[in-house]
Amino acid sequence: MRIGLISDTHIPEACEHLPPRVFEVFRGVDLVMHAGDVYLNRVLDELAEIAPVIAALGNGDEGLDGHQFRLAPDERVRIAHLVEVETLRIGLAHALPTPDETSEAVFRNAMHAHFGGPVDVLVLGHSHLEGVAQFGPTLVVNPGSATLPRNLVGVPGTVGILDVAPGGSFSVEIIKLD
Repeated sequence: MRIGLISDTHIPEACEHLPPRVFEVFRGVDLVMHAGDVYLNRVLDELAEIAPVIAALGNGDEGLDGHQFRLAPDERVRIAHLVEVETLRIGLAHALPTPDETSEAVFRNAMHAHFGGPVDVLVLGHSHLEGVAQFGPTLVVNPGSATLPRNLVGVPGTVGILDVAPGGSFSVEIIKLD
């Protein structure tokens, strides 16, 4: 299974539409996971033309922190999603405290609260900083922002691809949209 990872699109605050390169990179994926701060439901609809979409509810999607947009209720959007592919447990949320920000115990408690226990891969957004980090048995992936990378305007953003092979082995790639 091939999964497209995207986050923090902030449309129309960042720009009017997703960069066309997103659709090129995601061509052929089986699922798109959006890690929140979508803002407009049409972004999910556009991504759904590629593959089924699930999204985490971001702080900006709720109109918090001074954001003027509020995502309309949508069955594809939840605080957190748990997807099981092969033997792999994949969690999706907008922001969870990771051990580099807080303690291992807080990280474990957050995973338990959101997913009922640890996950193998945790997909997060919020920071607009792309990256992949291992915390114990969990690989944390932040695809960055497709439209506001590192909170910068007018520079190519990033997305991710998670490939899951039969048996549960997997690989992750962060892709710059230039």
